[in-house]
Amino acid sequence: MTFVFSADGHFVEPADLFSEGLPPSLRTFGLHAVKQDDFILSMAGDKVLQKTPIERGPPRLGPDGEPFGRPDRRGNREVEFRLQDMALDGVDAEIVFPSLGLTAYMIENAEAELATAQVYNDWLQSLLKDHSDTFVRCGILPVRDFANTIAEMERLAALGFTSAMLPSLIERDSGIPQYTSDAWDPVFDAAQRLGIVFSLHTGTGRSDVRSFRGAGGAVMNYMIQATDGMVTIGAMVAGGLLDRFPGAKVCVIEGGASWLAALAERMDEVYDAHESFVRPKLSLLPREIIARQVACSFQTDRACIMSRSVTGTAALIWGADYPHHEGTFPRSREVIAQLFEGIDISEQDKADIVGGNAARLFRLNRPEFAAG
Repeated sequence: MTFVFSADGHFVEPADLFSEGLPPSLRTFGLHAVKQDDFILSMAGDKVLQKTPIERGPPRLGPDGEPFGRPDRRGNREVEFRLQDMALDGVDAEIVFPSLGLTAYMIENAEAELATAQVYNDWLQSLLKDHSDTFVRCGILPVRDFANTIAEMERLAALGFTSAMLPSLIERDSGIPQYTSDAWDPVFDAAQRLGIVFSLHTGTGRSDVRSFRGAGGAVMNYMIQATDGMVTIGAMVAGGLLDRFPGAKVCVIEGGASWLAALAERMDEVYDAHESFVRPKLSLLPREIIARQVACSFQTDRACIMSRSVTGTAALIWGADYPHHEGTFPRSREVIAQLFEGIDISEQDKADIVGGNAARLFRLNRPEFAAG
């Protein structure tokens, strides 16, 4: 039986984790909710992230008729029921990401951002520390003060975390250095030293995940988030960040993977054609740096499998995106079975893509995936 590792899953944090978990002096600067007329406003400091009508529940979607996001599913919050859902779906292990915590990069106060990251990371540690053979814990990293970033990375590594989040996109007015800046060097040096894999989950760092409204918006908003990974990986490669720290690993989550081959070949093309303008000079071609240090999770993206000769097979890791409706739960067995139809690929490569690559990248605590 092929081992299946989902490189994209979510737990739902307790409703009061961030509002009550922060010191009272910081709560208004962090993630919180306020009632205004007939709406609940989800806030990061004084920034409105979402406005939800109080009387209107989430829409019901799909053949199961469950509310959008499946908020009532016990596997969202309770490990016992999560394991049951994984067994139902044919998933043996997974890396897990936050839900509300995905918006933490909208917090502009550095002290509140650090406290928010620590509250989440401590909660996740308590929830999953006894299940390290099944769940990879991915922490939230603060990025408003890189001294805080590195200190939290040190703390997470000591707790046994092997991955931590950075924003998948840095908007120009965010106040955070772009990934082309050498200000990130101490952070990536720490990642290389500590063995922390940076996970860039789609949508993180965006002030509004709804870039389009009206006709086409439902498709366009999800589609355009996939370009965040392309922009960010391009910046990390072209700016020399990954070249300077060859032991640092980066994984783009829920952005598909077929774009990675196109990005690699496009960057190689212009690196050669515009050689006289290129700064900094890299020790390897962009394609080679990408193959060495970058991975992408995908769900039904067969094109990335067909283009693995460009990216390398190790770059490709499959994810279910439990419990979201745009994910594959509870159809993951069916989806995986269809991924490789008509593609000339070895059984070993199949096994690596659906499980082995991610288990090794994130150092899942099982002896068969222990480093060399």
